[in-house]
Amino acid sequence: MARNDSQKTVVFDLGGVLIDWNPRYLYRTMFDDAAAMERFLADVATGEWNEKFDAGRPMDEGIAELLALHPHLDVPLRAWKTRWIEMIKGPIHGTVEILDELAARGTHLVALTNWSVETLPLVRHDPGYPFFEQFAKVYVSGELRLIKPDPRIFAHVETDLGKAPDRLLFIDDNPANVAAATARGWIAHRFTDPGTLRDFLIGQDLLAKAA
Repeated sequence: MARNDSQKTVVFDLGGVLIDWNPRYLYRTMFDDAAAMERFLADVATGEWNEKFDAGRPMDEGIAELLALHPHLDVPLRAWKTRWIEMIKGPIHGTVEILDELAARGTHLVALTNWSVETLPLVRHDPGYPFFEQFAKVYVSGELRLIKPDPRIFAHVETDLGKAPDRLLFIDDNPANVAAATARGWIAHRFTDPGTLRDFLIGQDLLAKAA
């Protein structure tokens, strides 16, 4: 189906929406003590630290920085890169089904993800994730060196697609990202589960109600 500029573009986040990523999937196999694992993730390998990789920082550089401060955590810190793929459980199948249905209806689909350029290829080029082929474009924070919820990354998507904000429908599991998109005039939905997302898209006339 041909696309026109008035057609809505659906913009999918990846991690937490289409791909089940959680560092605990890896670190539960490395820490015998769950509380110690949680301290490691809260105080050492923090979300803020990982966001720098999403913004383009080389992983070796970030890991070396923490190794200098926490040499006794050598094994789990190095595993953040060498065993990163073990943080991925797989696709979130209910959302993939929705994506496939949208594609079958001719919906213009793109992805906007906070992700390191070093690790995204591990899933993007994995045959277990064929849904990447449904996207006309994949906007990656590590390539753009901008991360959500920075308004500039949303502005980049608008400009690159030549789309007015109200023609962009955004799906993300992070409330801050949803709020940033809404502030720019995008239609935004905070993802919690595939069923709720399906209901939202039906309400937007992008999916049909079940017969």
